[in-house]
Amino acid sequence: METLKQNHDVEIYWRSFELRPAGAPPVPDWYRQKVLAARPHFEESMRQQYGIQINSGPWGINSRPALIGHKIALERGKGEEYHQAIMHAYWAEAQNIEENAVLGDIAQKIGLDREVFLTALKNPAYEQLVSGDILTAKMSGIDAVPALVFQEKYLIKGALPYESLEQVLAKIHESEKAALNSSE
Repeated sequence: METLKQNHDVEIYWRSFELRPAGAPPVPDWYRQKVLAARPHFEESMRQQYGIQINSGPWGINSRPALIGHKIALERGKGEEYHQAIMHAYWAEAQNIEENAVLGDIAQKIGLDREVFLTALKNPAYEQLVSGDILTAKMSGIDAVPALVFQEKYLIKGALPYESLEQVLAKIHESEKAALNSSE
């Protein structure tokens, strides 16, 4: 996403989404094993395609505290830094981003006051912001990650290679150009 942002002057807005919301039924053991068995292929794919070394955190954690933390950081002008730090903590450092101590460390690393941040994690207003994002996602047909929405109208589900994302952008530009020409 960062490369797309740099090469094509696009703005990225991260929204909250939970794969395993609180109260969801337990994941069957066969499915958990399937996901864990696929990790080496995923890790190798990331290394080969993007040069990214994956060392992912624990599977099946509650991501809501991290999502709430993003809303707090966003309000304080540190949303992008927080997003990058949380992704790095989970995908590169294998940290449990469900834990408040880990989130507090991340907040402090990006220049937020640790204690103020940890107190804010308990504020229901941030919980409501996360819930609003999740409701919007469901209403938009998003049911998995990754999901990308271009210009608030083009939904792309699933992980795509960078070249495919460039093709999506090109098609959007062509479509907009055609629409503009037909309205003249």
